[in-house]
Amino acid sequence: MDTKIGSVDAAAEAKANGVLGCPPGTACSAVAPSAVVPAAGTCEATLGRHLALRLVQIGVSDVFSVPGDFNLTLLDHLIAEPGLRVIGCCNELNAGYAADGYARARGVGACVVTFTVGGLSVLNAIAGAYSENLPVVCIVGGPNSNDYGTNRILHHTIGLPDFSQELRCFQTVTCFQAVVNNLEDAHEQIDTAISTAIKESKPVYISIGCNLSGIPHPTFSREPVPFNLSPRLSNQMGLEAAVEATAAFLNKAVKPVLVGGPKIRVAKAGKAFVELADACGYPIAAMPSAKGLVPEHHARFIGTYWGAVSTAFCAEIVESADAYLFAGPIFNDYSSVGYSLLLKKEKAIIVQPDRVVVGNGPAFGCILMKDFFQALAKRLTLNTTAHENYRRIHVPDGQPLECQPKEPLRVNVLFKHIQKMLSADTAVIAETGDSWFNCQKLRLPEGCGYEFQMQYGSIGWSVGATLGYAQAATDKRVIACIGDGSFQVTAQDVSTMLRCEQNCIIFLINNGGYTIEVEIHDGPYNVIKNWNYTALIDAIHNGEGKCWTAKVTCEEELKKAIETSMGPKKDCLCFIEIVVHKDDTSKELLEWGSRVCAANSRSPNPQ
Repeated sequence: MDTKIGSVDAAAEAKANGVLGCPPGTACSAVAPSAVVPAAGTCEATLGRHLALRLVQIGVSDVFSVPGDFNLTLLDHLIAEPGLRVIGCCNELNAGYAADGYARARGVGACVVTFTVGGLSVLNAIAGAYSENLPVVCIVGGPNSNDYGTNRILHHTIGLPDFSQELRCFQTVTCFQAVVNNLEDAHEQIDTAISTAIKESKPVYISIGCNLSGIPHPTFSREPVPFNLSPRLSNQMGLEAAVEATAAFLNKAVKPVLVGGPKIRVAKAGKAFVELADACGYPIAAMPSAKGLVPEHHARFIGTYWGAVSTAFCAEIVESADAYLFAGPIFNDYSSVGYSLLLKKEKAIIVQPDRVVVGNGPAFGCILMKDFFQALAKRLTLNTTAHENYRRIHVPDGQPLECQPKEPLRVNVLFKHIQKMLSADTAVIAETGDSWFNCQKLRLPEGCGYEFQMQYGSIGWSVGATLGYAQAATDKRVIACIGDGSFQVTAQDVSTMLRCEQNCIIFLINNGGYTIEVEIHDGPYNVIKNWNYTALIDAIHNGEGKCWTAKVTCEEELKKAIETSMGPKKDCLCFIEIVVHKDDTSKELLEWGSRVCAANSRSPNPQ
């Protein structure tokens, strides 16, 4: 783990590993400090100032918030910190999703909401961040410290004098919870919570009494010293034993392969994984949830391994191998296509962030993935057999059929054109749904970002995540692919993107319903009310900020819209509605949906 949290060196090193985004610097509408807070530059020893400084130190320059009466004073103090912007969102769920997206680009994110009504609203987003191993600091403005233990009933609660309901909800989706209702231990609780988020790469919960933020206290009399967290270390004896066992296992294999998984991010092992691939000569594939973490420009990259819906010829190479090393995998029902992967445990080496299991055994703990890969790279014999087999059977991808003039647009034609838009200066956000499968087929150029939420799969995530990612990664133009059903869940925060002067490109794929649900199990509940999406965005725009919209029904209109968005409107938020047939889906979704349906509909085991 990096010990220089928040430093320029730490950010540069983490970015090289594909973990962090860029330094601060994006434009956003300024929020004037409240008159009740001293001007920036004074050294008031307050809790609010300490929290603001801590957030800036760890790399947070934007906090996503929804004001409520319990957090207003705290927001005043956050606004007063020159290095911090408070970005007001339309609802707490989107504020949480924005913090999630921000953490993906910057390495850590933060949101501020009010007690219970705000906390329970943001809870779903925090659960998603927990599932994706993202350090998000969720700050809640809590009750007045005098109200604890008084048997009083407060507003924004369920009408009971017990104020712990919100805390109990957060205990299962955060790795640390701090309830700050006195100043004596506030310094310790805040620092412990924030440092734990960084160390564990998980969200934390901090509740701060609404009357405490502006009160001076001696524990805050000095500016906080930047964290210097003790690095985690591998057990050297265990590391040597694991490397010896793994090298013996792989060196005797005829056609071994490497497969990258999503936990490469939390292990900060992206660079080490590439070094291992370079040294051993094996072909490398990526699990679907690891797209963007494994370099697709690598000479021996063979595509996405996703069982029956893998990139062409990838599954055949992986599943026919006599040894496969999986780096940080998550085998759930979605990534395994309804538990249908043709893998054998005795052929697999599973490397988790701090553990290695070789075949059916032995297993080795207290070993960091990065250390393991670096040591293993020196012990493996070069073996290119599996990649040579891949080159023999591989047939290049075909192109979609040419469209006739004014022919209704097809989804595969849309993504053919999106592919041409990608560069090191772009990042792709893929919403839950058919965009998962279509975006998986995009070939990412070196430096192109890519994010989606596969483990939690909450529809609507991408709107807030696009806001947060774009705010953090100011060196990239975000291209978001969002289905109409998902967009209807969280559409409001396109408004916040405009306030922050973002120039994202949103492709709204309008096919009239929840297409991914249709392919798992169809019913009338999968049909949604159609909106006039471009008119909606124009209404949100309301003449304030830079925004351009287009509705596309054929390839000619699509080409013109993309040309405009990349040319004269490159500084605008561009919203392009893509109208397609309700049954126009990727072939991968058709296959995946039927297998997940079969897994969901298994009969109960006999009792």
